[in-house]
Amino acid sequence: MPADVPELTREREFLTEARAQLGRMRERVAALDGRYAGDRVSADVLEATLARRMEQLTDDPEIPLFFGRITARSEGGGSSDGTETFHIGRRHVSDPDGEPMVVDWRAPVSTPFYRATPKEPMGITARRRYGFARGHLTGFEDEPLGSADGDAAGPGAPARSEILEAEIERPRTGPMRDIVATIQPEQDVIVRMPLERTLVVQGAPGTGKTAVGLHRAAYLLYAHREQLTRRGVLVVGPNKSFLRYIRDVLPALGEIHARQATIEEVVGTHAPVRATEPADVATLKGDGRMAEVLRAAVWSHVRMPQDTLVLPRGSRRWRVPAYEAREAVEQVRARDVRYALGAAQLRHALAHRVLVQIEESGDALDDTAWDALARTKPVRDYAAAVWPAVEPRRLLFRLLSEPGFLAECAAGVLSDAEQRLLAWDRPPRSPGAARWTTADLVLLDEVADLLDRAESVAHIVVDEAQDLSAMMLRALGRRAATGSLTVLGDLAQATTPWAADDWADVLGHLAKPDGHVEQLTAGFRVPADVIELAARLLPRIAPGLEPPTAVRRARGQLVLTEAPLADVLPDVVRREGSVGLIVPDAAVAEVRTVLAGAGLTFAVVGETDGPGDQPIDQPDDQPGDQPDEEPRTEFDAHLELVPASLAKGLEFDHVVLHDPAGIVAAEPDRATGLRRLYVCLTRAVTSLVVRHDGDLPPELGRTD
Repeated sequence: MPADVPELTREREFLTEARAQLGRMRERVAALDGRYAGDRVSADVLEATLARRMEQLTDDPEIPLFFGRITARSEGGGSSDGTETFHIGRRHVSDPDGEPMVVDWRAPVSTPFYRATPKEPMGITARRRYGFARGHLTGFEDEPLGSADGDAAGPGAPARSEILEAEIERPRTGPMRDIVATIQPEQDVIVRMPLERTLVVQGAPGTGKTAVGLHRAAYLLYAHREQLTRRGVLVVGPNKSFLRYIRDVLPALGEIHARQATIEEVVGTHAPVRATEPADVATLKGDGRMAEVLRAAVWSHVRMPQDTLVLPRGSRRWRVPAYEAREAVEQVRARDVRYALGAAQLRHALAHRVLVQIEESGDALDDTAWDALARTKPVRDYAAAVWPAVEPRRLLFRLLSEPGFLAECAAGVLSDAEQRLLAWDRPPRSPGAARWTTADLVLLDEVADLLDRAESVAHIVVDEAQDLSAMMLRALGRRAATGSLTVLGDLAQATTPWAADDWADVLGHLAKPDGHVEQLTAGFRVPADVIELAARLLPRIAPGLEPPTAVRRARGQLVLTEAPLADVLPDVVRREGSVGLIVPDAAVAEVRTVLAGAGLTFAVVGETDGPGDQPIDQPDDQPGDQPDEEPRTEFDAHLELVPASLAKGLEFDHVVLHDPAGIVAAEPDRATGLRRLYVCLTRAVTSLVVRHDGDLPPELGRTD
């Protein structure tokens, strides 16, 4: 809509002043240092805090400082018409007197910007959205919501916003960006849910579930700053490429207090991953029943005492008979404590029995005597023989290499056939020589938790959670034992042999059975034509899920062709925005050759040391690719070559999907292959070209 020029000028002047005030705030922080602290430790803490604050106040001139404004009725103060305005932005900016110029999008006062409707204006009379180009304010739209006396301006949903739609559909290249300017009401409800509640977001492609999860983390860091900063926030993604894709979202929102990791990195402190294994073996190792087997293996080490404990002290010998020692063991076991803590408690239980005898003999002991007796060598040696130390790698090594021990621990839990599948055919020489797999590391993590309680963080965001095994979920759940989780995923996109098919099961394995499930089905990113094509697979891959619906007015571009790949690509790569070429993993090498022969510069998702291709001269009208450029790195190219196994969670303005039949055939079964295809079909934001050889999966139905 055409903007009122004087008003637009005032808004531009306000933006300039807000940037100046943000600079002033940063300069003020920069002027502080550790000399204001009372001691060296306090100085180190203060300097670290100031450094983090400096990062939070960093201003990128190409990122809008604010994106919206609300006009609210004022009960006191405000303008002459009884209203006051609040500019909504990514971070708080105040003037020299401390008055807010820009309000953080997470502040309570900002909530109506996202949720108000003409029918429920939430106390505001108008909402304004701003259009920007490279940080320059280009225009605005005003939406009236309510009159000054509180009557709604009209019934129904908010009017269509051209600025909002343009922002959602704006082409991009590079990693994922935040959606703070385009959060929808149903998304905002999820973002602002309480910290103590574990939440599952079942999100169809294009519904923004990943962005919603990250924005929830940013909101919780704002609302519970001290608690989350002290205890930590963890973001878990399916692979390193995905984490690199989302790496800029939280920092763009001013949040740097979150660690990102894959599940392998979460459990990888016990040993490095050095091998893979067949899917059926990995699936069995990920089965929740393995927790029972490992528990039995750990506690099988405790032996009932048969001998008397003798403790020399001075000229006397104090004794704890075997039957009393057995009573002590049973009492400790009945407490259901961690194994290592049980060992310590047994030493103290034995020492207590000696202490009672000494005191009954008339000796006076001080308050430290009990601990001192528990640390004596006879007590330690006796307790170690009854309750020996356990090391995770040695235990798992024994379990997988000794069929008899495995049979003892798995009795009544695993069948004979499952035990044979689990056991090593050719055991390595020692735990140090073992080639551990990812599934093994998860088992080692379970053993470590049986020995000593894992440290809990305040909040975990886990994406693509449907692809995690029960044992992987247990590993995350215990790290949120005193915290909460945001669980993101789509059952229709499950592509691992051990994938979940019910969110209730996932919550059970996370030890959060009372978690709440929210479903997002409105697709703001994937065009309608693409969604409708992909949704034809749902009756086969996820019949219980509600099909997604595209809410964008633009239906997108969908082309199915049997033309050679080299003929398809030139037209697509000339388009504005990012281009993803998704191919079966086995075809990556062949397609690289095709791209090089076509003179295209590209990066390969999953390769971080360079794309492995050599840039070749190409036409100047190809956006983002010039003949003398350096080799592109992952998410830094106009054209990305994407192995199908790494496509999940990524999105591109334009997608060329090569050989859909090959993508399906690469998986161990057809259902998994179709789910992989569903993932790959739904990566496009504007256009999708499906290049095939006349062998489209019949589950897609008629495509003409």
